[in-house]
Amino acid sequence: MKKGFFGIFLLLVLLALWYLFIKPSDYTVRFEAKTFPGAINQTLKLWDRTLDTVEPIAQENDLFHLTQNIRFGDSIHQYRWIIKPLTDSTSKVTVNIKDKEHSFWNKLKVPFSDTNFEKRSRKTVFDFMENLQDHVDKFKVTIIGEAVTPGKYFAYVPVKVTQFQKAGGMMKYLPSINSVLLKNKVSLNGPPIIEITQWNQINDSLYYNFGQPIFANDSLPQNQGLEYKQLKKRPALKAIYNGNYITSDRAWYALLDYADKNGIAVEKNALEVFFNNPNMGGNDIEWKAEIYLPIIEDNE
Repeated sequence: MKKGFFGIFLLLVLLALWYLFIKPSDYTVRFEAKTFPGAINQTLKLWDRTLDTVEPIAQENDLFHLTQNIRFGDSIHQYRWIIKPLTDSTSKVTVNIKDKEHSFWNKLKVPFSDTNFEKRSRKTVFDFMENLQDHVDKFKVTIIGEAVTPGKYFAYVPVKVTQFQKAGGMMKYLPSINSVLLKNKVSLNGPPIIEITQWNQINDSLYYNFGQPIFANDSLPQNQGLEYKQLKKRPALKAIYNGNYITSDRAWYALLDYADKNGIAVEKNALEVFFNNPNMGGNDIEWKAEIYLPIIEDNE
């Protein structure tokens, strides 16, 4: 009997020591989101820019784990976000929160009262949830499945930007590209295309080729800022994106999730075809883009 009580006492002591001195968070908030992890990841990074943070939010080895340090008065609260996909259109988010300067006292108080730390933590996470829902309401991704990329001859300019600046690069270069082609009487062969050539998912940097499909001829303009290449037809996964082209990369993440769930090996560099001109305005949700992720074939 005494051994049993001693064992229970020892277990309780160990649990208390773990809770007070080892447990990495003071408080945890969990919620489900009606979208996929990539959209949550990118919304978190944009939302982070609106906060009083010590440094920009840090993504760890994958898009499912991010850490941010938010300043509240004289305190710095660490928020560690863990995103887990549940279905094609839902995710579970766990937020482990810690006050670096007052962690011990928070852990003592949290089980017995609703502290200001807990209230502030819930309010902050709820603010993000509202931002996320507002974003999710503004775009739509429809997975089509296996398809073939367009095989076009391509007049383009190489561009280096961040993901968020991708559409800005399009708007910057489209008038000059079209001006050169029109001046030289080059016929277009379809809507504008972006070919992603390098995507760093940790720092969200992009290299891409942006331009117009054209009909090739022997007198294409040279030394006027344009380069040319043949885009080969390739098997790919395809999605339709509706929304502002600033966030068409959300379809990349949706396709990557689809490929992972279905055991399909794909390249992470997307090809995007745009059917609307952002300079003309209109309702963003009516804008359309076709998004392709090339399938890696056995002989590659």
